[in-house]
Formats: sequence, C-alpha cells, structure tokens
Amino acid sequence: MDSQKIRTMEEFAALSGISRPTVSKYFNDPSSVRDSTRSRIERALEQYDYRPNIFAINQNRKLTKTIGILVPYLADPFFAEIVRNIEWRCIEAGYLPILFSSHGEQDLEVNALETLKSLKPAGALLAPLGRASDLEALKKFVDEVPTVIFDSDVEVGETFVGLDNFQSIGLMVEYLCSTGSPPCFLEMPPVNPNARKRRQAYRQTMEKLGLEPQIIHVEQETWDFERVGLTEGKRLIQERLIPSDTVLCSNDRIAIGLLAAAYESGLRVGRGPGCAMRIAGHDDHPWSRFTSPSLTTVAQDYESIARGSFEALFVLMEAGFSSHERNATYFEGKLILRSSA
Repeated sequence: MDSQKIRTMEEFAALSGISRPTVSKYFNDPSSVRDSTRSRIERALEQYDYRPNIFAINQNRKLTKTIGILVPYLADPFFAEIVRNIEWRCIEAGYLPILFSSHGEQDLEVNALETLKSLKPAGALLAPLGRASDLEALKKFVDEVPTVIFDSDVEVGETFVGLDNFQSIGLMVEYLCSTGSPPCFLEMPPVNPNARKRRQAYRQTMEKLGLEPQIIHVEQETWDFERVGLTEGKRLIQERLIPSDTVLCSNDRIAIGLLAAAYESGLRVGRGPGCAMRIAGHDDHPWSRFTSPSLTTVAQDYESIARGSFEALFVLMEAGFSSHERNATYFEGKLILRSSA
C-alpha cells in the first residue's frame, strides 16, 4: 500500500492515471464504467487506500445515494431490530443509510429532519414520535423528500407501513379469554397512534365477546417503559388495584417491568398450578423470550415491515412521490405462546 496520503478525487485521478470524470462516474455508479476501467480504479483504491467523502459527493447530486432513517428511541431493541433490517436492505441496494434517533424529544426530531434534508437524501423512512411530533415540520419534510412513514401512523405523507393493531390485539384478547380469566389492559399515556389503537382494539374485542373492558391507566409519560411497569406494577399489586389475574400490557417493555414487579411482590406468574397471575405483552420484543417466565406476546413481522417500507420508498422515488393518494399497508401479528400466560 502506498504511504502517500490522498486527500481529493483530483489527486487520486492524477496518481492512478485515470481521468477525473471517469473516476467520478465510477463513484456515482461502478457499473457505468467498463470492466477494465473498473478493475484499474479498484486496484488503485487498494494501492493508495483512498476513500471519497461520500457526503461531499452527494451534495453535488440532484439525487443522492443516501436514505435517511429516523426512529423515536434507538435504545428500544424493537426499533433497533427494525432499523437493522432496513439498513441491510439499503446497503444491498447500493444506498448509504443515515440513522437518526429523536430520543423521545420533539426538538431533536425536528433537528434530525432539518439535518437530513440538508444531506439531500434520495428518500427517507420515518417512524415519528407521534403525539409529541411537530406535524408541520413533518409535513414540510415529506413535501420535499420522498418519504415512507412506518410504525407510527400519523396523518402525514402518502405511504404508511406498519402493524394491524386491531388484528393483533384482538388475537391476544381472544386467546387470553379462551384460556383463563378475561384480561385487564395496562397502559401508559399513549405516546403514538399505536397505543391508542391498541386500547381501542382491546375495548372492541372485549365488547364483542360480551365482556366488560377493564383499563388500568398509569399517568407517567416517558419512554422508560420498563421502569414504569416495575414501579407502577408494584404499587398496583400492593394496593390491590389490578381487577383481574390476567393482565395484557400495551407493549412488551411495560410487561417486562410488570414481570419484575410481580417477582418482587412474591407473586408467581404463569399458567400452571400455584400461579397468581398471567401477564401478556405485545410486539415480541427481542428480550421477551429471555424473561422469567418467558413472555407470551404478539410478534410484529419485522422483516415484512422493513421490506414493505423499503419497497414502498422505491416506488415513491421512481414516481417522483406525487401520487397524491395515501396508501397504507398493515401486516398481521402472530401469537407467540410462552410461559407467562
């Protein structure tokens, strides 16, 4: 490897003996140059260990090779798994994924949108905060960048891909009712449309079965769901405020906290003899199979949501994102039976 430091594409072109326009053409699309030329460039890249500034290249393009991804809380393994699937699809298609997390904060979400727009992405995949989002900022962004909304179905943009919460919650409620006491529903203040839809789906399914919905609402608005499940769960257990021995939590992270609360309160969770309560969740959080007992839940189809979002984005990019008709794709959940319920 040559020890000379190459700083610009002009320097690389001069040292490799290949014209600057041809080198630029290669970096824009390697398949656009002849095989023999591509081999020469790639040998020179190995020799001089040169890598171009992809962001600088993108600023000179009308259509870049970057795709922006924004999620509300990357520390949540649910979003980490979705993003992992999306990133690989971007890379396999020859695009550079650029990831942002809003960390549950509106101003960080707005800043991420502004930064992403300045990078001139070919498109974007956004999972908005939901209730805390600045809808005007979101609308302005999707008016300028081909965008698919996933997970949180806010009324922004032309395309949404996510879960059918009414199907998935209905599936869980019917299972719990058929195998034991009808469940009560434990929720926090809804941070996005999914939480509201899950409450509605629970209520509708219980009423369809001729049963009285029993909703436990805890007033803590935060993304630290496990902590709320633990602290509020212990309080609810100690004060005997849980109206059923079966609890369906709005998501797995709350359920994981409630499992810990039951353990610390001396209650055995599960389906067998000697169990004081059943606990179920929703999402098939990557850690839910490793709780004790393992958590019964409804799995979201991570792969299909990632694939559907990515494919929908390519349709928008190719069409110039001007269909003016909103399209929504909802994938069904799958019941995952484990030891907790």
